[in-house]
Amino acid sequence: MSGSPTDARDAGRAPKAPARRSLPQSGWSLLLLAPALLLLAALFVYPLALSLVSAFTDEAGSLSFASFGKVLELYGGDVVFTGVVALVVVAITDILAVAIGGYLILGRSRSAVAILRWLYRWPLFIPFVVAAQMMRSFLAKNGLMNNSLVAAGILDPASTVGFLDWRGVIITFVWKQLPFVTLIVAGAMASLDRSMIEAARNLGAGRFRVLVEIIAPQVRGPLVVASVLTFVTLLSVLSVPMMINAGSPTMITVDMAYRITSLSDYGAANALGVISYLMTAAVAWIYLRQGVGRRLEGP
Repeated sequence: MSGSPTDARDAGRAPKAPARRSLPQSGWSLLLLAPALLLLAALFVYPLALSLVSAFTDEAGSLSFASFGKVLELYGGDVVFTGVVALVVVAITDILAVAIGGYLILGRSRSAVAILRWLYRWPLFIPFVVAAQMMRSFLAKNGLMNNSLVAAGILDPASTVGFLDWRGVIITFVWKQLPFVTLIVAGAMASLDRSMIEAARNLGAGRFRVLVEIIAPQVRGPLVVASVLTFVTLLSVLSVPMMINAGSPTMITVDMAYRITSLSDYGAANALGVISYLMTAAVAWIYLRQGVGRRLEGP
């Protein structure tokens, strides 16, 4: 009994190879993220864990808060000084950034706007250690600033005063971080709808009122982001307070470097690091809380 033509074709047809199982989309995503996650774990998570363990244990490896008691007793004033300096720098930088961004948007002189737009970005590309050395030469008692004022007849040589203290630290930080904050704020201002600005100007509002009541509230989000990033950056800078502020109080980064390099006291240094983590976390929490509140309020 002969089979049908269909059976003959099926018999001569080669068996199909089993289908190859492809990696799920989530698997490819994890594979692409693996290098970044490994670097994050190796360069941040692991050192953070070691710092926490060292800060909360004694030499015998037992749980202890002795390191925190030591640093609060020795460097409590420096902790307060660090927080106050960072907040003052953030406040001054925000005010100047809004003023510069507002002039770039509302300024009438095109040449002045072009010069300011070109000029304010220069400190952005200068490292902190170079900025600190420049300010040492500029703000010293016999530095460039005082010598220029004496040569102009504004000051007497005997009445010159140096600024190599907390004032110099604030001036250096503001000068260094102002371009970064201004770049973010000015970009946000440039993206605003100019119809509201023109309507306010047509109704008789001055440029200052337009800036304060119309433009500034609309760029609050980018301004807060720039402020948080500036605050975090200031807590990690060592060169500026070490090179400019030789006295006491000073910033906790100098204390951390001293405990490690001179005394090999990693417990106290890591306790200061944990305090800086907490200060940063508090600022980040305020920012996240404001962001969540704005999302809940809706447009």
